Amino acid sequence: MLKRFLVKQLDDKLEKKEVLLKGFVQEIRELKTIKFILLRDFSGIAQITITKENPLFNNFPKITLESVVEVKGKLVKSEIAKSGFEIIADNIKVLSLAEKLPMTVTEKGVNIELPTRLDYRTIDLRKPENQAIFKIQAAILRGLQEYLDNNGFLHVFTPALMGAPSESGSQVFEVKYYDKKAFLRQDPQLHRQLTIAGGFERIYDLGTNWRAEESYTSKHLCEHHACAVELAYIESEYDTMKIEEDLVISALKRVKKDCKEELAFLNADFRIPEKPFPVLEFPDVYDIINRMGKKINFGDDLDAEADSLLWKYVNEKLHKEFYFVNKFPFVLKPFYVMRYDDAPEFARSVDLNFRGLELSSGGQREHRYEKIISQVKEKGLRPESVEWFTKFFKWGVPPHGGFALGIERLTQALLGIDNIRKTVLFPRTPDRFLP
Repeated sequence: MLKRFLVKQLDDKLEKKEVLLKGFVQEIRELKTIKFILLRDFSGIAQITITKENPLFNNFPKITLESVVEVKGKLVKSEIAKSGFEIIADNIKVLSLAEKLPMTVTEKGVNIELPTRLDYRTIDLRKPENQAIFKIQAAILRGLQEYLDNNGFLHVFTPALMGAPSESGSQVFEVKYYDKKAFLRQDPQLHRQLTIAGGFERIYDLGTNWRAEESYTSKHLCEHHACAVELAYIESEYDTMKIEEDLVISALKRVKKDCKEELAFLNADFRIPEKPFPVLEFPDVYDIINRMGKKINFGDDLDAEADSLLWKYVNEKLHKEFYFVNKFPFVLKPFYVMRYDDAPEFARSVDLNFRGLELSSGGQREHRYEKIISQVKEKGLRPESVEWFTKFFKWGVPPHGGFALGIERLTQALLGIDNIRKTVLFPRTPDRFLP
């Protein structure tokens, strides 16, 4: 049986040898003396040629655009084909005949509105530019895991179903759990903390999270994925920042190494950042934003305009793209965040930003039982509602912290993609949960 080759595997060693290709028909050109097919597989595009002298010329099978075909033929060099090779076809077999397409699939795409593209997402995913996005995203994941696996972090899985909301009840999806009520997790953090309390010192979880936000912006999803990291025996939240710097750099280096063609195809470029990343702390953050013309008061959260102004400051004054924002007002943060003992109005809470887009949230957690219970009450929660989590802190928990780095956010920011939905195979938003 003839071995199937991918387009990217065609090289000089195979010249004048018979090869077998399988893929989608991207283009058909029929002239008086010659016929061409552009065959696309996941690795690239090959030119299939049938000359008038070829018996196949007059027995050309019925083929439509995006039909799936199998081609056997001789590989020869070509000055016309982009790849430098063409296949002189001996046989073409139609594996699946496509009906008329609801939208066009071309090498560089056409101007079709995003909602329409998402309605026909499977067809849309066939576009090489979309496949390039996900090849790069896969490289990001490889780079993240390489660093974590090589630095003593254990890959674990924490629950996606929660018996109680992980943060607040306003942004969670409720699901039926037998005869009880359950919730999809917003973040795996609480169970990561419980895993640290169980004696694990360095862990990470690659998983799905859900937020029932009524948000339709270009950077929000109802279902997203994160690389969530937790580590024990830290001195402060700055220890988590050092890990995150190395983690991000590892991911970016892997993309640079593995995805040169995809980055060029998307006209995307980025620099490998130098350490350390700048750290902006509150209340100085408020001062910076106020000096740039936006009035913002202590305790106010940063909106899109404030984020944009902060990015402008970092870009113009510090000449950096990655930067941390630390020491948020505690009023903005959940009960489990550690506060500064000498300045309790501030939390050891950290965001990582890239070109103005928030990529992660984290910091140091409170590990002292009495402090946790005090903060639970301060936040207006009933202690018994979070006892399933807090009770374990009675029995000794090491100082710890971590962060959750958004995979789609990092992909979007790195490639300069205008809408985060393009970084998800099948995005879930308030008005979309099909296909």
